[in-house]
Amino acid sequence: MNCIRSVVGAGIIATGLALFLAACSTDAGEPPSPTPVSDDRAVETTGTPEASAPPQSDAPGGLTQAIVTRVVDGDTIVVSIGGEEFRVRYIGIDTPETVDPRRPVGCFGLEASERNSGLVDGMTVGLERDVSEIDVFGRLLRYVWIGDQMVNATLVEEGYATASPYPPDVKYSDTFLRLQGEARLAKRGLWGDACSSPTPMLAEGACEYSGTSEPVIKGNISQSTGEKIFHVPGGGFYDVTVIDETSGERWFCTEAEALDAGWRGSLS
Repeated sequence: MNCIRSVVGAGIIATGLALFLAACSTDAGEPPSPTPVSDDRAVETTGTPEASAPPQSDAPGGLTQAIVTRVVDGDTIVVSIGGEEFRVRYIGIDTPETVDPRRPVGCFGLEASERNSGLVDGMTVGLERDVSEIDVFGRLLRYVWIGDQMVNATLVEEGYATASPYPPDVKYSDTFLRLQGEARLAKRGLWGDACSSPTPMLAEGACEYSGTSEPVIKGNISQSTGEKIFHVPGGGFYDVTVIDETSGERWFCTEAEALDAGWRGSLS
């Protein structure tokens, strides 16, 4: 009887030891199961990240695709369309002169050319026509797009170019004037300390902010205080200010003209 008990006890001990060794073998020899990618990670990888909207409008449809083969200066490029080369002048903007032998190199002109080159040189771009096909020099007049970014607007926004409306091609003139006002207030690029002239590249007889003979500075008279305040494009109250010339309000060509007439600049 004692022998039977010994045999049974030994069997139980052996079984327990075998189970223990099997458990240890599993812990040491099998790698852990892979951790699945969380839903958050999947959304982060495949979803569209939120971003602030650019100041330019999304690129329109029907653009002519072209390859930029050479950058002439800040607002002129050479492109290849179907194997044929064309010179393209950016609509609605102007950058300081760098290539005209009759004129000195303008302040921030080289920087504008370099920035333009960095944006478009060697790139496939979309060309948008406004009203006119070519200018008097035979250059195509176009808005130039890279994806949803309009290069014309970018150069104005960053202070490399001024807005230069030239009817009838004025589809984005309001946008350019607004961006120019913002760049000027922020003293970006040619509006900063790098250029000593308060109105860089302003042609004789042209008005500030418009680049033409059309004045766009609004000389407002406060109805509550009678104070004379002028507003420039891009200012906080420019868009909501309406000029009533019958009440003595007026338009100014330059800020200096407004100051001389007794108006002060808006604080916003």
